[in-house]
Amino acid sequence: MRAVIVAAAVAFIISLFGTPIAIRVFTALKAGQPIRTVGPASHQGKKGTPTMGGVVFIIATVLAYAAGHVALTTLPERQIAQESPTMTALVLLGLFVFCGVVGFLDDFLKVRRRNSDGLSAKGKLLGQLIVGGAFAIVALYVPSTNGETVASEHISFIRDISWLDVGKVGSVLVFVFVIMSMSNGVNLTDGLDGLATGASILVLGAYSLIGFWQYRHWCGDSDYARVNDYCYQVRDPLEIAMIAAAAAAACVGFLWWNTSPARIFMGDAGALGLGGLIGGLAVATRTTLLSVIIGGLFVIITMSVVIQIISFKTTGKRVFRMSPLQHHFELAGWSEVNIVVRFWIVAGICVAIGLGLFYSDFLAIMG
Repeated sequence: MRAVIVAAAVAFIISLFGTPIAIRVFTALKAGQPIRTVGPASHQGKKGTPTMGGVVFIIATVLAYAAGHVALTTLPERQIAQESPTMTALVLLGLFVFCGVVGFLDDFLKVRRRNSDGLSAKGKLLGQLIVGGAFAIVALYVPSTNGETVASEHISFIRDISWLDVGKVGSVLVFVFVIMSMSNGVNLTDGLDGLATGASILVLGAYSLIGFWQYRHWCGDSDYARVNDYCYQVRDPLEIAMIAAAAAAACVGFLWWNTSPARIFMGDAGALGLGGLIGGLAVATRTTLLSVIIGGLFVIITMSVVIQIISFKTTGKRVFRMSPLQHHFELAGWSEVNIVVRFWIVAGICVAIGLGLFYSDFLAIMG
């Protein structure tokens, strides 16, 4: 627990005090966010607000992870607490950083061209596909000394579903789908001051709790596994908890400056990075299907876009005034702050239901 707390504290401090520096730097570089003319008129007032702020909480998380490992050297449970970076950390932080790089390229092109046209949709999806595919191969084909891999060949809900074995190739495809879906889900949720940041804090916080709970009931802990019939068959759960907690805390520090009225936007660098990390956490904790509930707000907003596109292409009519869903409510007259707070509540409810299902499964088995 000490390492998780240290990582979270370091991430929060770096993000809280590093974001104002990023604001000054990106403002000096004229890296302002271009605003589309189509959409709520209130958004035009945000034109020129510096973007690419996600770089701050990505860097903060990586540095905090290193600080957490320094704290690990003081722990007595040397056989459980990994002292060197693990393959799990490589996959999770790699997804965070390189999905962020894809988003950074998109942001950079928008800023350079002075319009909202960054990477093409195909280019962005291709970048996500390459990143997701590369780390899927690492997660499934590079085992630890005990033979455990970061990802599983089974589809998982609260743990692996034994009869849903899709093999390594199938698992690679599932891994890539989860990463691309979640990264685009967070990206679609971004658009109102603090909305995606606050929702991501809740989801990352949930995965920090899940990771730590799995660590306390881990099959890799020989003392626990010897006296208990039930344990979690995952790889490096303490690493999972540490990275999730660090990312959540870094987002809290960033939210101080990102909340309405935002002084900086996370940009696609932050949104795609966060989505990639959350997708990676879902796979690493063997909660792939549960992530649909935990990240329910992202799913709802993504589905609003899918429904809008299908409806317009098939009937020529729109279901919503505008998609993603948050803009529908803006055009309906809701204030931005009102929408953000209510959507945070929805995200919190989804997280609470997901954690409730996760814990109830444990109680059912242990009971």
